[in-house]
Amino acid sequence: MERVSRSAWLTLAVVSVAVFMVAMELTIISLALPEIRAALSGTTPAALSWVVNAYSIVVAALLLLSGWLADRYGRRRVFRLGLVIFALGSMAAGAASSIGMLIAARALQAVGGSMQYPAGLALLLAAFPRGRHQTAIGTWGAMGGLAAALGPTLGALLIEAFGWRAVFYINVPFAVASLLLGARVLPESRGDRTRGRVDMIGVPLASLGVGAIILGIVQGDVWGWAGASTLGAFAAGAAMIAAFVARSLRHPAPLFDLGLMRIRTFVLGNLGSLFFSIGFFALLVPLPSFIQDLWDWSVVETGLAYAVGPVVSFLVAPQAGRLADRIGNAPLLTVGSICGVAGVLWLTFTISTEPALGPLLVGTVLVGVSAGTGFSQLVGAALQDIPAERYAMATAGRTTFFQLSVAFAIAVAFTVIGQPVDIASELEAYRTTWMLCAGAYFCNLVLFGIIYPRRRFPLRLSTRRPVESQP
Repeated sequence: MERVSRSAWLTLAVVSVAVFMVAMELTIISLALPEIRAALSGTTPAALSWVVNAYSIVVAALLLLSGWLADRYGRRRVFRLGLVIFALGSMAAGAASSIGMLIAARALQAVGGSMQYPAGLALLLAAFPRGRHQTAIGTWGAMGGLAAALGPTLGALLIEAFGWRAVFYINVPFAVASLLLGARVLPESRGDRTRGRVDMIGVPLASLGVGAIILGIVQGDVWGWAGASTLGAFAAGAAMIAAFVARSLRHPAPLFDLGLMRIRTFVLGNLGSLFFSIGFFALLVPLPSFIQDLWDWSVVETGLAYAVGPVVSFLVAPQAGRLADRIGNAPLLTVGSICGVAGVLWLTFTISTEPALGPLLVGTVLVGVSAGTGFSQLVGAALQDIPAERYAMATAGRTTFFQLSVAFAIAVAFTVIGQPVDIASELEAYRTTWMLCAGAYFCNLVLFGIIYPRRRFPLRLSTRRPVESQP
């Protein structure tokens, strides 16, 4: 087993604190929405949805640019700048006096969050020897699981004690701690040092294209999936992404190196992220609404019951990472997929309109195991053969696709659930969604149990540059 330096462990600590902060923000915000609507006059349901959607759209739109900036100008520099911007956005959100100010602050938070993910994970991979990458990624991913576990409960307690603004202010001490510690322990690293000019046309094409697709996904249920606005957003996004691909094939310094798509493990790992997102997020995101609507549990009771699965994920992920360094990602993802199928089917056939904590915990624990062997292992599966000079770029591409997958999964879930007219039809709608989740987990079982390669075949990307250069 390769030796890991003290500097690498300190890098892991700083990056993990940051991912904890960002992940907690994603789970804590949903509990604050009713309080926000009551506190800010003139807040409509549509405007309230943008408190969540603005963050998702901006993060997804800027990830590729952030990854390119990190590889080119320094991962430490971009990571720390992202912390500063995220903290400023959090303070602005906490101080917002109108729904418009809050949405703008959430967009600013998203700018900082988009910079932290690719730069932070690239710093982590550069600090650890390749033979210990899975251990590092497992611990990093476990912090996200811990944040998901604490988010609902902590959010409920903060809102009850201090009001909705506290869910934003809580980010500031985490960001400051990461900044202070990072200034002392994070080593600087870069990727591609080629001094070719960035594709100034490709940058907005990628950002606006991804943003338009995310916009269509998150607003599809509101606008109607066959509505002109939804179809227009999808068409505009697809056209811009196609133009971006064409530019990237010809430009000497593309925002995203399409040669990464020749790496089989990168492509299969991203496909697995799509199936996992449907299996996990289409189940877990609507689940609190099911518990509160059909079982009439309080927010605190829901948060405590909901937290068990993420806690299991937090406990499993580091151990899975250490094991993956020895046996690879595929066996663990196969086991996790089996647990996902079993957990979702258990919920489908045991949960009814009568409150039942025991069956709920059995199902969420199994799904927690699937998450503990899913989140981090999917990152490792996608990045295991990526050349070091492309860490941030590949991470940005992978996270962009993951954001699209999560948005798609949540949109599908709420579309299937719809607006049932009575309790019986609502239960049936949830069960239909859960069967869809089980099917997605089964697809991952096939993907990683049969198709994904068991041995590693690192692929060196071509360093040959095209002759033509576009301005």
